[in-house]
Amino acid sequence: WKINHHHSSILPEGIVTAEPITKDEVRDLFQLWNGALATLNPKKVADRYSKRGVLLPTVSDVPRTDYPGIQDYFTNFLKLKPQGEILESNVIVGTNWAQDAGIYEFTMGATGAKVKGRYTFVYVFEDAEWKLS
Repeated sequence: WKINHHHSSILPEGIVTAEPITKDEVRDLFQLWNGALATLNPKKVADRYSKRGVLLPTVSDVPRTDYPGIQDYFTNFLKLKPQGEILESNVIVGTNWAQDAGIYEFTMGATGAKVKGRYTFVYVFEDAEWKLS
């Protein structure tokens, strides 16, 4: 093998570089999603999900596997004016993905009701930002 020409500052197309993230930064990603909930805008919440995101809702037994389905779920859920709080968090970090799993609780601003549930957020680094997968 003979290298004719070499540019060390140019990476071949298709090489994915690792985007570093700490466990605390993964936990903070929840606040981006929770902040999107606070807008009461289903599009802003759905935009927090990756292109191939899957939502298994806490208060619905219908999986949402595409953008329109995720947005539709939040159109109804946001009527309750939910705000979430993580009670227990367990984070795993990989290369361009991270998982935060634990227990959270929603307070529904419209009724004052509280809903506690298990959660698993899997994040992927997509289009220069961390998104729910």
